[in-house]
Amino acid sequence: MAAISLTKVQETAPALVSLYKSAGVSLTKHGLEGTRAAVYLVVDYSGSMKPYYRDGTVQALADRVLGLSAHLDDDGTVPVVFFSTDVDAVTEIALADHQGRVERIVAGLGHMGRTNYHVAMDVVVDHYLDSGARDPALVVFQTDGGPTSRLAAERYLCKAARLPLFWQFIGFGDPDSRQFEYLRKLDELAVPDKRVVDNAGFFHAGRDPRRISDAELYDRLLGEFPKWLVAARAQGIVRPRH
Repeated sequence: MAAISLTKVQETAPALVSLYKSAGVSLTKHGLEGTRAAVYLVVDYSGSMKPYYRDGTVQALADRVLGLSAHLDDDGTVPVVFFSTDVDAVTEIALADHQGRVERIVAGLGHMGRTNYHVAMDVVVDHYLDSGARDPALVVFQTDGGPTSRLAAERYLCKAARLPLFWQFIGFGDPDSRQFEYLRKLDELAVPDKRVVDNAGFFHAGRDPRRISDAELYDRLLGEFPKWLVAARAQGIVRPRH
């Protein structure tokens, strides 16, 4: 059973009903129906991301993540981290206030900097630990390029493997760009030599991510999450289901 009912979504966020339904189909397909998890969204605010903010692509991703989150978490909100050289904002997007929310947040932000994954990862880890959550977390981490500090990003990912956090990276932009070679390597870091479990996935959403259907996006967001849940439960990182 979903954390938030269809009726509640219809009342609070009618524009998200089709996304909510599509997410439900994908969760069932991946054996995740009834699963409870916190959902985070991390968004790249580096200079090269400007067109994706301007044309509504980032808002569209936020809406899709919110539609998924409504099945997994009953609080109706997704914590959102905007990052570039440093952390630009830590806020949230709620079912009842999602329309135009990204534009309103970004209007209050300053200069779009470079790309440091680890500063955003640090915020997510702290937020999760401080929240006292008992369920695992799915972190949707969007970027349009590799990090300025690759060593720091790898170190954070490996340390975070002992926590009940799964990092699903999504690339925006040219799929053939060498910028994404690092993320493909990060996705394949050795287990157990580098990290206790495989706690990350990566897929590329192309130059115009809005063209990916809702069904395909949800399938790709959830593609590796079930395998991680099994492995993390086996290692005692995620509590077994009751």
